[in-house]
Amino acid sequence: MSAKFDPNTAQNAIEIEKQFAVKAVEHAQIYWNLLEKVNPKDLRLTKIDDEIFEHTMSEFPELNEAPYDKVTQLDEDWLKSAEGKKRWHKFISSYEKKVTDYNFGSLIRTDARGEYGEKNTIFVTRMQFYAFEIARNRLGLNDRAHELAKEEAAKEKAKAEKEKGKKKANGSRDPNHHVTSIPNYRVIYSYDREDEL
Repeated sequence: MSAKFDPNTAQNAIEIEKQFAVKAVEHAQIYWNLLEKVNPKDLRLTKIDDEIFEHTMSEFPELNEAPYDKVTQLDEDWLKSAEGKKRWHKFISSYEKKVTDYNFGSLIRTDARGEYGEKNTIFVTRMQFYAFEIARNRLGLNDRAHELAKEEAAKEKAKAEKEKGKKKANGSRDPNHHVTSIPNYRVIYSYDREDEL
């Protein structure tokens, strides 16, 4: 007879952890690309963004205080505190039947004004990601990130064009040397407003 599985005491297999990490990174890349392409105030992450925003602001009134510093700059200690965990668990659990992957891990920027990076990224649940990012989008706190993402994309495009020009110039000098290149590209994710990010 097998022992009953307890997820709280189970040890994660390295392969499973890697798969979750890959999914979290892919999710972050998709979101950053969306921030580049879409004005954050127009961005819809789920079918129930309005409900999530209202619930977040009522359940966590400290986040609903202008100038919204606690939404702009996340306090990891508060999120991980005993009280924070208890409050977030209640909030997250209420979306179990409403939001796909509600408790999956996601990467979030700790400072809404910056991009994803080693010092500006933490791991949260998908519902915490939605709660903060929907609020950031609605309150205009992701506007700087939108501009930053557009600037970054423009630099990458210019760099790709420059590299393409160099390869073309180098390839045309030697008629016996054939250069086959695949131009650099950015993946543009199709986004169905009916689906969740």
